[in-house]
Amino acid sequence: MDKQRVAISHPERLVYPDINVTKQDVAGYYARMAPWIMPALANRPVAVLRCPEGTVQDCFFQKHHSAGLDVGTVGIDEAQGGARDYLVVRDTPDLMRLVQMNAIEFHPWGAKADAPELCDRLVFDLDPDAAVPWSAVKQAARHLHQRLGELALQSFLRTSGGKGLHVVVPLNPPAPWEEAKGFARAFADSLAAGYPDRYLATASKQKRKGLIFIDYLRNTRGATSICSYSLRARPGAPVATPLHWEALGRLTSAAMYDIKSLPRRLARLKADPWEAIAEIRQQLPRE
Repeated sequence: MDKQRVAISHPERLVYPDINVTKQDVAGYYARMAPWIMPALANRPVAVLRCPEGTVQDCFFQKHHSAGLDVGTVGIDEAQGGARDYLVVRDTPDLMRLVQMNAIEFHPWGAKADAPELCDRLVFDLDPDAAVPWSAVKQAARHLHQRLGELALQSFLRTSGGKGLHVVVPLNPPAPWEEAKGFARAFADSLAAGYPDRYLATASKQKRKGLIFIDYLRNTRGATSICSYSLRARPGAPVATPLHWEALGRLTSAAMYDIKSLPRRLARLKADPWEAIAEIRQQLPRE
């Protein structure tokens, strides 16, 4: 018997009833996608969204270890004092144990478990108001890509699996969280100030009408963002999908790829669109 194999209980339970996707289907997806998702997920503190009765029932986020979760952990000091054990996916069996415990979404830190005080991934989440056309969201992603390039920073594109797009900047060497957050805020503020008819850099729902919120707040110690290749607990089982920048023009929505279509797409690709992200050496610009 393979001791690394994880048994899936209640495999028949409907997780996405709108498309008749069961818990076994979700487990099969993550088992198949493990070689793709693990480079983005492994050895980072992670929060998971667990949906014990499926995605149309109550779901809850969990970031700390608890009884019954036989997965990796890392002790991290809390802002209010003391230390807690945070969840960490060390290997594929850890991933599948969390899936067995009804984890649907995986949200890692932008830091490694062995260096939680240092940010190695900046994430700019382009969150559009409902009135913003999809073409404008794609234009915004290109704009951020261009502006970051002017600062000698390479960036990577990902669908959120929801409404917007993520522009991700790897940092190697990584930066202290205060420095990373300061840069991300200044960058978002400069775009909002220069293009007030397109963007805003505050989370105000009242002021967002017709604009795209450049959410830089994920670049904060303890904050997370959706993992590449993670399912979303939304109708249709969409997936947060890394893309080549050249593929942006053909993208029809932030939820274009899902549990059924993404594996077929990846089977046609020769390599992960983000294959080079871990090899890039760049750091935040100095003033």
